[in-house]
Amino acid sequence: MGFADQRFNVNLSILFTELPLLERPAAAAAAGFTAVELWWPWTGTPTPEQCELDALKRAIEDAGVRLTGLNFYAGQLPGPDRGALSVPGEESERFRANIDVAAGFAASLGCTALNALYGNRVDGVDPAEQDALALENLVLAARAADRIGAVLLIEALNEPESPRYPLVSAPAAVAVVDKVNEATGLGNARFLMDLYHLSMNGEDLSAVIAEYAAITGHVQIADNPGRGAPGTGSLPLEDLLDELRKAGYDGWVGLEYKPGDRPSAEAFDWLPR
Repeated sequence: MGFADQRFNVNLSILFTELPLLERPAAAAAAGFTAVELWWPWTGTPTPEQCELDALKRAIEDAGVRLTGLNFYAGQLPGPDRGALSVPGEESERFRANIDVAAGFAASLGCTALNALYGNRVDGVDPAEQDALALENLVLAARAADRIGAVLLIEALNEPESPRYPLVSAPAAVAVVDKVNEATGLGNARFLMDLYHLSMNGEDLSAVIAEYAAITGHVQIADNPGRGAPGTGSLPLEDLLDELRKAGYDGWVGLEYKPGDRPSAEAFDWLPR
C-alpha cells in the first residue's frame, strides 16, 4: 500500500495556475499525470461561448489526459463565493443555467463526477429557505448527472476558511447527500471527502473514513497546516489513503493543494514515480 498504489489526478484550478488555462492540461501530462479535474473555469459566466468550451476540450484531448472531475458554476471561486445553488435570486438562476452546460461539457470528455458547491449563507434570508432552494437545485443537478452516467458530489468545506458555508462537517454534507438521493430515487449523489477541509474542522479522519467510505464518490487531499503538498504539514495522508482503500474506496484522489513558492511542476517530489 502507500502513495504508489493510489490513482492521483491533479486539480488544474489550484495547481499550474501560473499558466494560461489552455496550457495546464499539457503541463499536467508532462508532470506524469493521466487525469485532471477542474473547478468551473469560467468564473464570470455559467454559459461560456461554445468556442471556449471547444478550446478547453481540445486542450485536454491534445494533452492525452482524462477529465475525471468538474465543478458546476460556483460564483467567484477562488474568491468570496462558495457556490451558488442555495443563493436566492440571480446566483441560483445562474447555477440552473449552468447545469446542462456543465453536464454537456463533462459528457463530451467522458467525465463522470460533477461537484456542486452548496453556497454561503446570506444575510436576511431564512436558512430553511436556502436549504429548500438548494434541494431543488441539487435534484436538477443529480438528474442531469444521471443522464450522462455521472455522480453528483456534495462537499464539506472548513469553517475557519469558509465561515458562512453551512456544510462544515462530514455528517452535514452526507445528510444533504441522503436528502438528494431520497428526493430523486436515483442514488447517484455522493460525498466528496476532502481530507484537508475535514482536518481543518478537527474531525477524526479515521472515523470519517470508516463511516462514510461507502458513500464517498471522490477524495481530495492537501496537507495541514498550510494546504500544501503531502509532507509539508502533519497529516498522515499516506496512512489515511491506505485506510480508504481498505474501506473499499478505489476511485481517484484529487491533488488540490497549493504548490507554495515554486512552480507547480516542482510540487510533486513526494510522489513515487
